[in-house]
Amino acid sequence: MISKVINIITDSINNIWPMLTIFLVIIACVRIAAIKSSNEKLIFHKEFANLLFVIYILLLYELLTRTEINNISGYNLVPFTEIFRYDIGSMNFYFNVVGNIAIFIPFGYFISNYIKPKRLLPILLVSAVSSATIEFVQLCIGRSFDIDDILLNTVGAIIGFLLYVSFNAIKKFLPGVLKSDLIYNIISFIILGFLVLYLLSIMGVNII
Repeated sequence: MISKVINIITDSINNIWPMLTIFLVIIACVRIAAIKSSNEKLIFHKEFANLLFVIYILLLYELLTRTEINNISGYNLVPFTEIFRYDIGSMNFYFNVVGNIAIFIPFGYFISNYIKPKRLLPILLVSAVSSATIEFVQLCIGRSFDIDDILLNTVGAIIGFLLYVSFNAIKKFLPGVLKSDLIYNIISFIILGFLVLYLLSIMGVNII
């Protein structure tokens, strides 16, 4: 199960790396130029988090429009019809129920980190509209529109919001050194290094 999920994600990255590379380089260049022009302070880990969100959105698009995953057409407007159609513990249950929740957890976290809401309502609205848009587009390209997917995606976004709230609560009790931008910048640089090496390996460029 886990290996299959990893293979799907790896295949998706292999499919979108040209678009991913172009997007990231352009966005990074424009953002750096904007910071320089406005004399704004550069906080690397915050800018890196924005780039990770772009990567996530591009991967989300690829995953949700893949023919081999989304090969059912039509629509379902009755809540819980599809959710209860699968046996708990079955492969279809994990992919169609757990998967639809898990895939939107990062969405809930990223938009919470960006919006910094004091209440859950903004996250509910943004995630529901985003998921409904995805389902509508899927219907237009020969896939399916499923109200259950919107419900499950929204649950995932709520979990992401709760993770955001939890991490912020935990952060308040951390030592001062673990709250500094320097620590988060170092972690972000390390992750960025691995991402660059991975992209280069996909392109066939071997650095090591």
